[in-house]
Amino acid sequence: MPARFAPALFGLILSGMMSLIVSGIATLRAAPLDGILSAWLGAWLISWAIAFPVVLVVAPLARRLIGLLVAAPTTQR
Repeated sequence: MPARFAPALFGLILSGMMSLIVSGIATLRAAPLDGILSAWLGAWLISWAIAFPVVLVVAPLARRLIGLLVAAPTTQR
């Protein structure tokens, strides 16, 4: 895969893992134990479909904010 796709691939993997974890926790808290796997997968697919484009939009804003909050490195002599 060409390196130019790295930010989108990162967003795809990050949003997939985060939405899997968050939807799993929410499903465990809200759903009865019987049928929890299908409920979790359904919730995950919907949340991933939302999380991926959000990550692509929000990540540059978060990087910019972090750049403002973190001091620039100084050169060592």
